[in-house]
Amino acid sequence: MPQATIELTTLGHRIRHFRVASGLTLDELGSKVGVAGSHLSLIENGKREPKLSLLQEIATATGIELSQLLSSEPPNRRAALEIELERVQASQVFRRLGIPPVKVSKGVSDETIESILGLHRELQRRESEAIATPEEARRANTDLRLRMREHNNYLGDIEKLAEKQLKAAGHVSGALTHRTVSVMAEKLGFELIYVNDLPHSTRSISDLENGRIYLPPASIPGGHGLRSMALQAMAHRLLEHQPPADYGEFLQQRLEINYYAACCLMPETASVAFLTQAKRDRDLAVEDFRDAFGVTHEAAGMRMTNLLTEHFGIPLHFLRVDGSGAISRVYENDELPLPMDVTGAVEGQIVCKWFSARSAFEEQNRTIEHYQYTDTPSGTFWCSSQTGTTSDGEFSITVGVPFDDAKWFRGRETQKRAISTCPDESCCRRPSGDAAARWAGKSWPSARVHMQMFSPLPRGAFPGVDDNEVYSFLERHATS
Repeated sequence: MPQATIELTTLGHRIRHFRVASGLTLDELGSKVGVAGSHLSLIENGKREPKLSLLQEIATATGIELSQLLSSEPPNRRAALEIELERVQASQVFRRLGIPPVKVSKGVSDETIESILGLHRELQRRESEAIATPEEARRANTDLRLRMREHNNYLGDIEKLAEKQLKAAGHVSGALTHRTVSVMAEKLGFELIYVNDLPHSTRSISDLENGRIYLPPASIPGGHGLRSMALQAMAHRLLEHQPPADYGEFLQQRLEINYYAACCLMPETASVAFLTQAKRDRDLAVEDFRDAFGVTHEAAGMRMTNLLTEHFGIPLHFLRVDGSGAISRVYENDELPLPMDVTGAVEGQIVCKWFSARSAFEEQNRTIEHYQYTDTPSGTFWCSSQTGTTSDGEFSITVGVPFDDAKWFRGRETQKRAISTCPDESCCRRPSGDAAARWAGKSWPSARVHMQMFSPLPRGAFPGVDDNEVYSFLERHATS
């Protein structure tokens, strides 16, 4: 009999129920159906799958119909409790606890089993709450983006905190040095240590007991990446973060530590002074802002979203787009029409092919910014785009503003212009009638599946982190 027909545990309980109701022992029933009592015991305990012919003989011997034996319902309340307990104790959620399962005997009361099951249900409920589904993650990310939009993507308290820490470390002007970052860590009671064996699921680890922040070795000498990671690790302590209660809080904490690092690398006072002069000269440019503080093009572009609206009243948008046209990072408060799903999420959506965020990939010179005006249903926007390449493929960074504010930016004289009618599907998503007629029913494209669809979303107290790896790492380094 195929196992899928009926669960063996339930079948075993039903056989036992009708055997006992008939007043038969295992050996007595075994004698009637021609098998050993020990064989029947294995069947009743769900350890062995019986043949259909044997089940027919058992039904006859106990005076019932075969259909009664094969019912998928537990025969009584006690059996239902035992079956449920066996299921939950076989689950991965329980097995990860590393404790032995409870063995149920006749002496274990129904009330005891119910109490144990109650604990299992609560464990499962908490486990389910801690896992963000893709939809929950998108909704949480969208909610955070919209809340930041209401505040012009500006967090004044963190700006002040960063300036205070920089002053205490003796930083006056210019690009923030690695030495100054180390001093900032020392004032918080931390030593920066660079190691080669960080767990793959972490960017850094803070040893709160011994006052150490472990970071990966520099891949690019002088790059701002390690400064940023060290500052982010310090930010958790300065902002008094606790293990996030849900995915939304996890995202909020990530935003705050990234914001703090940006404030330290591009301090508000110095950044506003730099941008004020550039605006006065009608020469605002991401590349100049980037080079003045020794950061990446992306970091400089994102920092503009924190400052331009708050201090200069300039609405703008920022896009990071991969080579396929999918948006991986976004901010806008200038009404640029962006694609979004039913939850309001923009990340992962394909941007219009006529936007400079995508057309920049067609440019031969990848070392400079490319400028473009784009006419959209929401008005005309000026954009500056810079492309780059990582191990994951191509990407572009775009900062843009409405037409009226382009007068403050370098590149406003560009003659390059495009027209986008998205979200009208005929703009760049729907093929022409001729192409559709030519290839309808004559092609079969195989879709690329993005691996993040199958990746586990953050779970537990520290989302996305393998606690076992972290604790093993700390044990290795605690006494070194």
